[in-house]
This record gives sequence, structure tokens and C-alpha cells, in this order.
Amino acid sequence: SMAAAGAAEVAQALSRPLSCLQEPDCGRAARLRALEAIRAEVQDRQLSGAVVQEVFGAQLLRPLARCLAGDAAERCRELSLQLLCHGLSHGDRPAEALPILLPALAQRLCPPQGSEPSEELRLGLLQLLGLLLQRCGASVAPYLNDVIRILQATLLDPYAEVRRESCRCAVACAQAMPEHFHMQSESLIKPLMQTISHQHYRVRVDVIQATGAVIQFGNGKSVDDVLSHLAQRLFDEIPKVRHAVTTVIAEWLLYLRDRYSYFHKLIPLLLGSFTDEIPENMTLAWTYWEKIGLQWEKENEEDLKDKMDFSVPPSHYPKGVTRPGLGCRELVSRNLSKILPGLCHDITDWVESTRIKASQLLYTLLLHAEDHITQHMELLLRTLYQACLDEESEVVKNCVKAAELIGTFVSPKVSLRLITSAFEKTPKPSCIMVLTAVIRGSPKEILQPHLTDLGNTLSQPGVCQRSEEIFYMEQLLCCVQALIEVSQEDCKEISLQLMKVLVTIMAIPCSQHLKEKVEETMSSLAKVQQLDGFLYLYKQHIIQLMEWVSVSHDSWTCYSPEILQLEVIATHSGPVIGEALNNFILILKTCLQPNKDPQMRLKLFTVLSQLLQKASETVNSQGLFPSYLETVIKDILAPNLQWHAGRTAAAIRTTAVSCLWALIHCEMLSPKEMLKVKDGLLPQIIAALDEDSKMTRLMACRIVGVLLKVCGRQFDEDKFTKTYTEVLKRLDDASCDVRLAAAHTLTNWFKCLKDSDVKSSMESHIKYLYQELLIYLDDPDQNTQNAVLEVLKEGSVLYPELLVKEIEGVVHKHQTPAYCNQLLHHIQSAKESA
Repeated sequence: SMAAAGAAEVAQALSRPLSCLQEPDCGRAARLRALEAIRAEVQDRQLSGAVVQEVFGAQLLRPLARCLAGDAAERCRELSLQLLCHGLSHGDRPAEALPILLPALAQRLCPPQGSEPSEELRLGLLQLLGLLLQRCGASVAPYLNDVIRILQATLLDPYAEVRRESCRCAVACAQAMPEHFHMQSESLIKPLMQTISHQHYRVRVDVIQATGAVIQFGNGKSVDDVLSHLAQRLFDEIPKVRHAVTTVIAEWLLYLRDRYSYFHKLIPLLLGSFTDEIPENMTLAWTYWEKIGLQWEKENEEDLKDKMDFSVPPSHYPKGVTRPGLGCRELVSRNLSKILPGLCHDITDWVESTRIKASQLLYTLLLHAEDHITQHMELLLRTLYQACLDEESEVVKNCVKAAELIGTFVSPKVSLRLITSAFEKTPKPSCIMVLTAVIRGSPKEILQPHLTDLGNTLSQPGVCQRSEEIFYMEQLLCCVQALIEVSQEDCKEISLQLMKVLVTIMAIPCSQHLKEKVEETMSSLAKVQQLDGFLYLYKQHIIQLMEWVSVSHDSWTCYSPEILQLEVIATHSGPVIGEALNNFILILKTCLQPNKDPQMRLKLFTVLSQLLQKASETVNSQGLFPSYLETVIKDILAPNLQWHAGRTAAAIRTTAVSCLWALIHCEMLSPKEMLKVKDGLLPQIIAALDEDSKMTRLMACRIVGVLLKVCGRQFDEDKFTKTYTEVLKRLDDASCDVRLAAAHTLTNWFKCLKDSDVKSSMESHIKYLYQELLIYLDDPDQNTQNAVLEVLKEGSVLYPELLVKEIEGVVHKHQTPAYCNQLLHHIQSAKESA
């Protein structure tokens, strides 16, 4: 009755402004005054809830609602709204207002007629709706259709704040009447998804939270309609948005009624947040996931009895990684067959960020699945082979980490058989990358029984000689390094196979950095076998390596990879090659026959010439080379000194000549040996004096000089004649070095003839030679003049009078007669001292 008395008093005060509002021709200013008066009576006085309820219900609700829905003046609508909010907040029985207010709100906010032009007022109207939902709860159920119609429109409002308020109303609506809401929830999914990528991140956050509630309290089947949108938001650059997605997904995994049917769809999204760059988001995902795992364990206790007792962690667990709980592992293992195909598809998607995310997730899933990976190996390997070739290094890094887990959890019997059978088809560099990762992830003792097979596979020509591509070879090298690192001293049993692979890599015409890495790898292979360096590895295997490389040497061409491998074995093994001369010389003898491919002979000759430059540190390190000299000269060098047309043939002759010069220069070819071979060699060396290559002419001159010095006493007239006529021509050589070498050789020629039996029969030749040399004594080049002077001094001993006569015949014609005079003076003093 107190309330009634209070209400009557207020009602009296309101009667004038209310009657003014109801007059059809009441102007804008009058309406505003009336509303202000109402506000003064109702809002500014401290009325009890009962009084407010009484006044509102009986008198104010309808006129205010009418004003709200239809007044042309914005300020009037605004005041009505304020008054209504006051009434609903303070009145006792707000639900009584629903039949009048909800239609008014719908009329103002829903198309076609709903067209509240003011943003602020649209926001206020929605706040009023929120107030109704909050205060009336399930009583709003009969008007659910209106509420949904309003939200469908306002969720797409141009004003961001209206969208945000709509999201809050959607949550309030879902929580207020779940059993009724269930029937209608799907109608909100479409507008929510249309606004989930709004440019304001706060709107995106609110939409995600609203979606969570709408599905949680509504129809769970809508999960399928929103998943792709939520997944997209995990790539949002704003951490708060990703945080919201993680929370919603995790809450569904805990509380959604149909969660068991959606595990395989929701788990990948939650685990995707484990790699969020913001630590807080990462921790959020992990914390939820542990909770989800434990809840699932509780719900499936019976089923897990055996596993709980026997769940022993694998002995060889990845370092620094915490093992997920049993429930988490089971959840992943049981859903893996549904998750993997889609994930493997994403790892090869065209969008880079998708590939990175998918590759991170793959690692997380395999960490949970442990030995359950085994039944998915074929699909996994196929995917990894493709993904490891990705140009995005982040994808490759994650896939390699995932492949290491295969090594940790899957028996090598299975994994190695599958990977090596992929090798047989066509080994891609990525197959080798995956194998390397599996080896790195494997425990040493479990790998041990498979080493021989691995060594044999890697050293097959089809694998290690398949490609000369640097990338492929780098991967092959990493694979050998992984084997050595993991298996340590166990590698002794495949040391030879690994050496074959390393020699093959080194033999590829490739960059220097790779050669250095191969040498380091050889050193570590030596180290695990307690050897003092890689030369001892060669020592251990040199004969087997020679046999391996020379299997088909009879049919080699210049394209055979074995030639480059032989070069590595012969030149990289330092002194060790001196222990395998039998094999080495046999290969050379076969491959350097003149009927073999010229390019190949050139390559092999170059190797031989290189070794002979430092014979005592290479082929002759054991002092055994001299016993092969006859073969080298008669069967290898001599046949290749024969003249044949063409540039390659000329290059071969040059190299053969340089080999011969190296043998002579380092004095391995003893005088005794030289006598044995001189008859075969001399004609060819004399022919070489006329080669196009300056180096060849120079070495040939020097070789003839040495042959004269050592065997000249045994020359007959014919040999002496042939020698001097060709050497003499070299005094006209374009190269100064060759001219000086020719002069030096002629000096030796005169020395030999001095004590020879054929001196007298050679007189006319000597006279001719005197005449020719005197011409060169007047050469414009002073070096040549000096050299020829020395030759003639040596030659003057043979027939001094003859020479004096020749000098006197030409001296008056010379530009520089001083040389002639010097020579005469020399002959004179020699005669006197004699």
C-alpha cells in the first residue's frame, strides 16, 4: 500500500507530461519538455523498486515504447531509451515489459522498416536488449524469434561497437535459455562468420567468443560450419585474437556435448597453438591440453587400465622435451588416422604460412603418437619426401625434426626398409634428408644391426652416383656424418662402404667447401676407429678401393665417374698410393692405350703427371716405383708420344712429355734404365721438338739434352745427325726459353761427339753446324748470342782450324763482330795451353 501511495503521488505528477505526449499535434519542443519532466519525476528521485515498477507498468511503458519506435526526433528517442533502461534496471518485474518492448526493438532494428539512423542509438537499443536478456533470463524464450532476427541484422551493422554489443547479446541469449536456444542457434552462425574477419581486432575477438557460446549452448553440429574460419584466425597477427580461438576450441574439447565426434577436428587446432610466438598463448594451449587429457583419462578409465600400469617412457626420448600425459597421447593416437590425411595435404599447400603451421603441427602429433606412427609410415614418408624440398627453410626444419621422431619411435626394420625401397625408385635428395633425420633420431644400439645394409645401400652406384647436383651430394654427406655421429665405433664394419661414398662425393666436380667437409668427415670416420687421420683410412682400404674403382676400367670413357674417383684415390691418399702400384699401373696401362678415348687418356695422364711431380711423396713413397718404370715408359708413355692430329692428341703428347721429364728430373730414371729405353724414345722426343706447345718443345729440348749427356757416347752417325738438325731449328724458336734450352742441348751434343768413334765421319756435318751457329752469333737478341758463344766454345774443340777459317769468312759481315773476336781469342788460348 506504501508503494501504491507513492505510485499514486508520482502518477499525479506525470499526468500532464504524459497527456502532452499523447496529443497528436504535440510539437518536438513540447515532446522534449514532457520527457524531461518525466525524467525529473522518475529518474532524479530515489524511488523504491516497487514504485518504479508500478509507475512504469501502469503508465510509462507504452508511451515510451511508442516514442522509442516512432518519434522523429533523435533526442526524444534517446530520452525514451534512457528512461526505459532506468525502469528495467530498477523495477521489480522487468519481464512484464517483454511483450511491448521486444516488438518495439525489432521494429527499430530489423529490416525492412528497422532503420534507426543514429549509431549511438542503435548501440543503446542493443544495450537495452542485453539488459532484458540479463534481467529476464528464460522468460525471453517466447520472443526468441525476435531476438534472433535482431541479432542477425545487428551482427552485420556498419558500426563496430554495435557488432560487439550484438556478440555480447548472443552470448547472453545462449546462456539465458539453452534448451530453446538450441533450436535456433544455427541462424546466428552465418552472420557471425560474415563478421569474424572484421578489420577491428576487438570485433574479431568478440565474434570468436560469441561463436564459442552459441555452439556450446546451441547446436554442436555447427562446429563444421565454423572450423575453417577459426583455423584461419589462428594466423591472425593480433595475439589476443589467437588467444580467443585457443580458449574457444579448448572449452569445446572440455564441455561440448558432442565433443567425442569432433576430437579429430578440434585437436589439430588446439595443438597448433603450441607453436604460437607469444609464450602466454603457448602456455594457455598446453595448460588446457593437459586438462583435456586428464579429463579424457577419467572418462575412459576402464579402457586404459592396462596402459596406465605399463606405460613406460621410451628409453631414448628426445632431449629437453617433456613427454605428454597418457590421455593426451591416447587422444592423438586414436584420432591420428583422421587427422593425418588433411594435415599432409596442408604441408604441401600453396600458401606458405599454412605449410609452416602444418609442419609444426606434424612434429607435435608425432611426439604424441609415439609408436602409433608405424601404421601411418607410407603416407608420412611420401609427405616428408615432398615437404623436405620446400623452399621455405622453416618447413624443412620442422619436417626434419618430425622425421627424427620416426627414428626415435619406429623400429628401424620398418622405417629403413620403406626408405631404402624409395631409393630404388629414384632417390631424391629429400629421401636422403629423411633417412639422415631418422638415423639422427635412432638409438645407437637399435641402429647397429642395420648398419651393413645402410652402408651397402648408400655405396650403391644408383644412390651415390645418381646425381652430380651439389644439393644431392650435400645431403649424402650429411647422411654419412649422421651415421658416424650416432654409431661411433660401430661404423668400423662399414668403413669401406662409407669411404666409397666419400670418395664419390669428393670426385664430383663441385665446390671447394664440399671437399673440405668430406675431408673433415673422413677424419671423423678415422677418429671413431682410433686411427690418426684419414690417410690411415686410405691405408686400411687402398687395395679394396682400387679394386672397387677399376671393376669396369676396360670400358671407361671420359664420362666414366670412375676416372674422377680414381683421381681422388690416387691424389688424396698421399703416400698411400705407393702401396697400390700394382693395381694403379695396371689401370693406367689398360686405359692409356692409344686406341682408347683421347679425353679420358688426357685426364689420366694429367693425374700421373701430377703424381710424378712429387714422386717421393706419392707413387714412390715406398721406393717401389722404379720396378714399374719399364712398363710406364714402353707401354704407357712411348705409345702416347706418337703423333696424331687434333688438339686433344697434342695435349696428350704434352702431358706424356711432362711425365717423362718428371721421371728424368727427379732422377728416378737411372742411366741404366735410360739406355734400355733410349732407342724407343729418341725419335718421338725429337718429333716433339716441333710441337705447337711451348712447354712441350722446352721439355723435349731438355730431355734430348739429358739423353745426350747419359747415352750420347753410344749414338751412331744417324742419331747424331737427326738430333742436331732438329735441335738447331729451335734456335729460331719464338720462345726465348726454348732457344736457350736448344743451345744448352747442342753444347751436350758437341761434348758427346768429342770422344765418339764417329767424329771423323761427321766432319762435314760439324762444318755445316759451325756455319749455322755463326749466323746466330750475330743474332739481334743478346741472350741468344751469349748462349751460342758458349756452344761454339764447346764445339771449337772438335775442329778448331776449320772453325777459325769459317769465322774469318764472316766476321766482316757481322753487326757485332766482338763475339767472333771473343771466340777467336778463346780458340787461340786453348791452342796455347794445349
